[in-house]
Amino acid sequence: MYYQLYELNHAMMAPWRAVADQMRLAYTNPLNPLSHTCFGRTMAAGLEVLERATRRYGKPAFGLNETVVDGQTVSVHEKIVWQRPFCNLVHFERCLPSGHRKDPKILMVAPMSGHYATLLRGTVETLLPNAEIYITDWIDARMVPLSDGSFDLDDFIDYVIEMLHALGPDTHVIAVCQPSVPVLAAVAVMEEDGDAFAPASMTLMGGPIDTRVNPTAVNRLAEERPIDWFRDNVIMPVPWPQPGFMRMVYPGFLQLSGFMSMNLDRHLVAHREFYDHLVKNDGDAAEKHRDFYDEYLAVMDMTAEFYLQTVETVFIQHALPKGEMMHRNRRVDTAAIRNVALLTVEGENDDISGVGQTKAAQTICPNIPDARRMHYMQPDVGHYGVFNGSRFRREIAPRILSFIEANGRAKNVAPRVIKGGKSAGK
Repeated sequence: MYYQLYELNHAMMAPWRAVADQMRLAYTNPLNPLSHTCFGRTMAAGLEVLERATRRYGKPAFGLNETVVDGQTVSVHEKIVWQRPFCNLVHFERCLPSGHRKDPKILMVAPMSGHYATLLRGTVETLLPNAEIYITDWIDARMVPLSDGSFDLDDFIDYVIEMLHALGPDTHVIAVCQPSVPVLAAVAVMEEDGDAFAPASMTLMGGPIDTRVNPTAVNRLAEERPIDWFRDNVIMPVPWPQPGFMRMVYPGFLQLSGFMSMNLDRHLVAHREFYDHLVKNDGDAAEKHRDFYDEYLAVMDMTAEFYLQTVETVFIQHALPKGEMMHRNRRVDTAAIRNVALLTVEGENDDISGVGQTKAAQTICPNIPDARRMHYMQPDVGHYGVFNGSRFRREIAPRILSFIEANGRAKNVAPRVIKGGKSAGK
């Protein structure tokens, strides 16, 4: 009944939240003399913290309406080019200037691990001036009716293969965090089948390829408990009146609780500082807090079958690095990958996918030529710094673009070496 109680709590808090928001507006209205006093700012700050703490955060927008190509600002339009019940493939279509060269085509596979694909907004924004970007926009499981069927790890792999077929040859795939495993499995299946639509390259970023290497708190939690514990304690039916009523899911609010508990003191300090910034009328710092938590607190449900199969396959059995992972009753053979170039990227301070877990892909794909593989470890960044932030823009993104440029189907040259950080051929 936890999910129902959670929904009931939100419903009960709705009128109080509305009152708090109205009072906040009154205390911030410049026509109110109290708004210019410390008392008024203190009241407004407390009311905003209360309203935000009890709010349900919906899916954020990508909001990428323009980018710069060849020194010119061009408009960008989101276009759905492929659809399934649990995913839309979104193309960020650029209005390119005449005479612009053909840019590489990138399928960016966003994580299905609680947050929406908009978590990769900064990743897309950084790569967009130099590539045609397509991203997997996963659908909140509680919004998918039971009549649309189930979705598990095997379906995830099938979706990736179907999307690569839809995009055509010479596509490059980037997997961020959780999808590193199903993307690697999909590429292995395609290579073994001699599929002409296998990607030209795959980039795996902060992914749990082998969680036996430098296990983190997330990895240890999965190993310490049997799969039945997860089935009994975190799987719940979607309550009425959601479209996915009675679908068994791993709820987003439970995932968020897990995320925040890992660094609870940091989140408490951040909210206290947010309150102080509001009282001091420090608008810039307060707005940065709002932007971050509007994204961070927006979570989605995952189907029970996908979550349980992922936990068992990736974190308990370690099936992929052991060569035991199955897809539709066939073994996933990563040694079959010979033609797809491989780039692995890690963060030195990653506390979700430990250092070496993603690099393990280099070991289990022994038949990729050395000239078409590369590993890079970015110093001084955690998990989110692997795909977002200033170091990503300055250090990681140029390496990804250089690797992709060097490993298009029409090319067969070693990637350009960029100084800085820690990179290696394997």
